[in-house]
Amino acid sequence: METVIRNIDEIDAHDLEALEHVLGHSLSENQQLVVRIVDRQIPSPAAQRPVRWETNGAPSLPEWCNVYQGLSDGEIAEMEKMILQRADLGRPFE
Repeated sequence: METVIRNIDEIDAHDLEALEHVLGHSLSENQQLVVRIVDRQIPSPAAQRPVRWETNGAPSLPEWCNVYQGLSDGEIAEMEKMILQRADLGRPFE
């Protein structure tokens, strides 16, 4: 795998025109172009973990992130109290 980084303001005008044609939009001088070359036969880590998208266009979190789902505020507070006690994080700093 190889990554190539170029500042747009350092790219020759003819090459910049070709890059903008490939990308489908113009580039500004304060941008960088980052090109990553990967082997097609080796899936990237991102490809192995599909991203789920909510209806509003934002990525959603995996199911294991919903550890407090369905619990009341009191139940969450009680769980936090037990966790802090077991970790001994509730004692005052000396």
